[in-house]
Amino acid sequence: MSKESSRRSLVIILHEIYGVNDHIQFFSEMIVKEGFDVLIPNLIHRDSFSYDQEEIAYQYYMNEIGFEKSLREVKEIVKENKEKYDQILIMGFSIGATIAWMLSEYEVGGIIGYYGSRIRNHKEIEPKCPVLLFFPNREKSFNVMDVEQELKKKKNTLTKIVEAEHGFMNPFHQNYNFEQFKNCVKSSIEFLKQIEGNIGRL
Repeated sequence: MSKESSRRSLVIILHEIYGVNDHIQFFSEMIVKEGFDVLIPNLIHRDSFSYDQEEIAYQYYMNEIGFEKSLREVKEIVKENKEKYDQILIMGFSIGATIAWMLSEYEVGGIIGYYGSRIRNHKEIEPKCPVLLFFPNREKSFNVMDVEQELKKKKNTLTKIVEAEHGFMNPFHQNYNFEQFKNCVKSSIEFLKQIEGNIGRL
């Protein structure tokens, strides 16, 4: 990515517990094709875990990394790129979506999060930028509808519940749902371009 980029918006994509894997690379290429610069920080600072290492990946992230450390790291990345772009947008999956949500109080232009289940632990956050959150209607660890009711009270926040399971946006995961993936990508790109189109009008 050129330091003297003429593009107005940078999208920072935050990965799941697995790290920067095939899914994140696939998704980033799709966003680049839409005309955005993309940056993908490796928040686990190692090679990615395979999908059959889910429990190992989870324990590694929670014990060795954690949300607060990742949050500080992404804030620093935002700060480093702030002068190069008119707008910095954050997209995240699972833990990445929770980190993105936590960043909505920071100086970013917009947030998109897919199945950020730990958002339920950070409902005190009041977003200062537009936020679009996607949740599957089936989550093992919590009641999605309860969280949705809380998030509906937030300013700048749009929540969409889709008929799917955690991981539905990942073409390489067993819970991939093509129809929901297609619909959510369409909504996400429209959301990003709407924010980009508002630059200079505010």
